[in-house]
Amino acid sequence: MVVRSPEDVWDVLRDVGAVHRRLLPGRVLDVSVDGNVRTLTMPDGHLVRELIVAVDDEARRLAYAVVEGARPPLRHHHASFQVLPDGDGRSRLLWITDLLPDSLAGLIEARTAHGIREMKEVLELPAGA
Repeated sequence: MVVRSPEDVWDVLRDVGAVHRRLLPGRVLDVSVDGNVRTLTMPDGHLVRELIVAVDDEARRLAYAVVEGARPPLRHHHASFQVLPDGDGRSRLLWITDLLPDSLAGLIEARTAHGIREMKEVLELPAGA
């Protein structure tokens, strides 16, 4: 649960070129977007390329796939975020990730859990912070 309106949370998520400023500052150093390809520059300098599959304003859903630069390397990675109302101006952020090989699921699950905590903290910062 995120103590922020679904509209506000979606505004941050749908801004695919501002992950480094609005969603994961510190975890992502910079972002560039060329068409449907988003390139994330990580703090250690390595690049992660993602294909933006869908930005659905009606469903408040963002789908993407890592196509290059995953560490450790993945054979397949597809994920989606969906912002759902959770009452009283709060939101539920649903993050689904599919990946191969299955042997890396535990590592990716731990990273995802850490990312969720980071995103929640940033999303709940007071305006202008």
